[in-house]
Amino acid sequence: MDKQVMQKAKELAVEVIVQAGDIAKERFERVEDLQLKDGFGDVVTEVDHLAEAVILERITREFPDHQVHSEEAGNNGKSSDWLWLVDPLDGTNNFAIGLPVFTTSITLMYRQEPVLGVVYEPMTDRLFVSSAGEGSYCNDHAMQARPCKDLRRGIIGWIQGHQVQNDPKAVKLRQHLDLRFRRMMRLWAPTLQWCMLAKGDIDGIVLYNSEGDDLYSGILMVREAGGIVVDFEGKPYSGMSSEPYIIACHPENMDKMIEIVQEGMR
Repeated sequence: MDKQVMQKAKELAVEVIVQAGDIAKERFERVEDLQLKDGFGDVVTEVDHLAEAVILERITREFPDHQVHSEEAGNNGKSSDWLWLVDPLDGTNNFAIGLPVFTTSITLMYRQEPVLGVVYEPMTDRLFVSSAGEGSYCNDHAMQARPCKDLRRGIIGWIQGHQVQNDPKAVKLRQHLDLRFRRMMRLWAPTLQWCMLAKGDIDGIVLYNSEGDDLYSGILMVREAGGIVVDFEGKPYSGMSSEPYIIACHPENMDKMIEIVQEGMR
């Protein structure tokens, strides 16, 4: 992996993600064009496209040979070991109803593994940055996932794909988790939940078949903050999957988290 590419990519991502986030912040509560995106209730606004355009212009100009996949624009058709994943507005539904809980996410993958994750929360001006082997940071302060002594009093994040919203197994598991923890949180902005786990603000994440351009920045953020990411069977999660089922938490809590999830899946 080319260190010069990594350094240039990090500087670019940090700079452009703030620019994109500022577009969302300036237009918050002033949505002009709101459209249904699919049959699952997801929406898209003009801000998604405006923020995306700013990011894509810089990436394609500075890294013309890299593959890029973005939430709204799709894939640029390039073939490369390097893949950029861009979600210009993670939490569009929140943004559209005036709920100030949303982020912008940029991920750089190398051979299907995340090596750079940058997430910006414009309404709080929090910039989360993680590089492979270099840790995770929030506004330049190192983040560390923390163990929970009693998971029954813990807070976990639930992330679920739109396409399986009413899947009976998902509904059953969601209800099971809701009864096993003090709080089960659904923010509609997955990247922020991943950052909260990395920061030690929540105690775990259970993800049920929710793959997208916002996933891998969060996975890297948690790993580099000392967290662990596995599938529902407890095997280390690696690579990319079109249908991921993931558990993430501090290593000390992993066995109990797996036990609770598998209990809810029976």
